[in-house]
Amino acid sequence: MNARSTRTVIAAALVLGIAAGTASPALAAAGTPAAAAHAAQREAAREAPDGDALRDAISGLLSADATAALVRVGGPDGTWRGSAGVHDLTSGRPADPDGRFRVGSVTKVFTAAVVLQLAGEGRLGLDRPVRQYLPELIPAAYGKITVRQLLNHTSGLPSVSPGDGTLEWAYAHRFDVLDPADVVREATSHEPDFAPGTQQHYANIGYTVAGLLIEKVTGDAYASQVSRRILEPLHLKDTAFPGTDPSIRGPHNLGYQLFGTAGELRDVTVWGTSDAWAAGDLISTTADLERFTRALFGGRVVRGPLLRAMFTLPDSSVREYGTGGPAAFSAGLSVMKLGGRQVWGKTGGRWGYNTAIAATPDLSRTLVYSVNSTDAKGSDMNRTALDIVVAAFGAPSAG
Repeated sequence: MNARSTRTVIAAALVLGIAAGTASPALAAAGTPAAAAHAAQREAAREAPDGDALRDAISGLLSADATAALVRVGGPDGTWRGSAGVHDLTSGRPADPDGRFRVGSVTKVFTAAVVLQLAGEGRLGLDRPVRQYLPELIPAAYGKITVRQLLNHTSGLPSVSPGDGTLEWAYAHRFDVLDPADVVREATSHEPDFAPGTQQHYANIGYTVAGLLIEKVTGDAYASQVSRRILEPLHLKDTAFPGTDPSIRGPHNLGYQLFGTAGELRDVTVWGTSDAWAAGDLISTTADLERFTRALFGGRVVRGPLLRAMFTLPDSSVREYGTGGPAAFSAGLSVMKLGGRQVWGKTGGRWGYNTAIAATPDLSRTLVYSVNSTDAKGSDMNRTALDIVVAAFGAPSAG
């Protein structure tokens, strides 16, 4: 497989996933028949991270459509930490390895975890209609959508993009502040994409509703609930919600975006995230995301059988909307095969920043990266991010 083909396969798999599989150790302990699979994975993964390959992955960074990269690879057989690139293009000083960044859709994993916690407390039901909790917001035409369908993108809610969809329009409106309820009202004023539970369409809208659901059930702000339930218990001190502040507070490396055919680079670090909210507005660090990933897979964030929802894809009859491909998302995560091992995780992209968390089910290998991509929301995967994934886990494999 040539480099571009490999890049395309991994990009599609990371965003869409390619196969179902066994769950985390916490689920295996709860009765999932996965002992043999876990043993095989542990045996296959008994090796320290390949430091040379990881260093090569982030070398020559500025020629690979990115200005900085921060990487953490971990597991019981060793860890690797690395950074490359620059803090900013003006000074050229080295990138801060502890810098904060926008995690984009990795936020969805935190949102899904809180919804599952609330389900575990009996405050909502995963298979109950969302309209039961938000009757003033969800119209009758969308009355059959369940909470679970919000989380695994099978709700049929249409995704409505503001403006004309161009980069220049987005840049001109980067400081607009959107109300999540208004975003939902606009979406539900259109016809559903499909009947709930019949197809899967990855989009932000379901998680915008999930954030509002958290607020309605708890009587508290979404950000407050995530902080109280996840950030504070795990001591994620460098992880925060920006609210309406378009800046990244604290140390961070600047993000840039290519504009136009001439390839103009603009500083896009300061950019509002209210359009994403519970689907993509979180700011974090690689250290905090690594700690979160280990806690999540270890059953310390979502406990007991409800964790299974994060490692279970929809029924095989559910296909991807528009392409007919296999459904690929669980509640918050997706899955693929890399280097013969099953890897679950989530990617995210905000202007200037690409992020990913990923791990094998038994936590024998974890990966967190932030790549300051100059086309972070492009249709193709950033080359540096691709090289990091392959260096950490190996090339994609079938089945």
